[in-house]
Amino acid sequence: MAYDDTVAVIFDQQRERLVAVAHRMLGSRADAEDAVQEAWLRLARQERGTVDNVAGWLTTVVGRICIDVLRARRNEPQPAYDDRLPDPVVTEDDEAPEDRAVLADSVGMALMVVLDSLSPDERLAFVLHDMFAVPFAEIGQIIGKSTDASKMAASRARRKVQGTSRPADGRVQQREVVDAFLAAARQGDFDGLLRVLDPDVEWRTHRPNGVVVKLGATEVMRSAVRGMRAVGAARRVLIDGEPGILTWGRNGKPLGLMTCTVRDGRIVEVTGRLDPGGLAALDLPTPRPEDWLPVRRDDEAGPS
Repeated sequence: MAYDDTVAVIFDQQRERLVAVAHRMLGSRADAEDAVQEAWLRLARQERGTVDNVAGWLTTVVGRICIDVLRARRNEPQPAYDDRLPDPVVTEDDEAPEDRAVLADSVGMALMVVLDSLSPDERLAFVLHDMFAVPFAEIGQIIGKSTDASKMAASRARRKVQGTSRPADGRVQQREVVDAFLAAARQGDFDGLLRVLDPDVEWRTHRPNGVVVKLGATEVMRSAVRGMRAVGAARRVLIDGEPGILTWGRNGKPLGLMTCTVRDGRIVEVTGRLDPGGLAALDLPTPRPEDWLPVRRDDEAGPS
């Protein structure tokens, strides 16, 4: 069919949905793009007229490519999710109604940790049915199992996902706590930090060369204040639909991301990503004038 115009139009219409499916399966936007591109190349090699339902065919092929990738990961040494993070979806946190759409579209870190524990078949059945409403009969054809077996795979996955703990506090309180944490860290206010940090808070910072863990409010407080010395600008954003913090260096380039888990009005867990190189490849907000931190005498010169 060699790049038939009609097929190309259908592919363009389906592309974002296919990338979303692959992203949820693989946890990486880059890997998702590769899977969808491979599906397009396979489609282009098909004889004209051999594919009746192009959208369904593409979903099947992308699903099978993702399963192959997941199985290959299991057969080769891979860093656990303690050592790698899925690509986050970072957007402005303006408290707008669109927040719900952002959450629905995101690949949350907690969810990806659970999905990574599933078998490839369970993962695909759950993602396609529960997130994209694909019938079990079609899912069975993709994973090579019966409709009932596909239902069982999705059910097992659903039980594991539903067991994932989620922050109990409302969005408004989460924002207030994150704002208080950011303000106290910017000002070097140790008392203010202690008020919003749980005594047993855990801060895991993912760096290109490994993970650094800080335990306890005192240790986390010191790290937060010390870390702000390297920050040029900072503000609250939505990270996978939840309030978090994005920081930039003095050169205006993204420096780090922090997601904060809030319970009972205090931060109980912080997951940080300090990877300027990796963050540069993501679609991130840019700093506003009010986000810049005042320059201290022992800091570098102001933003370039």
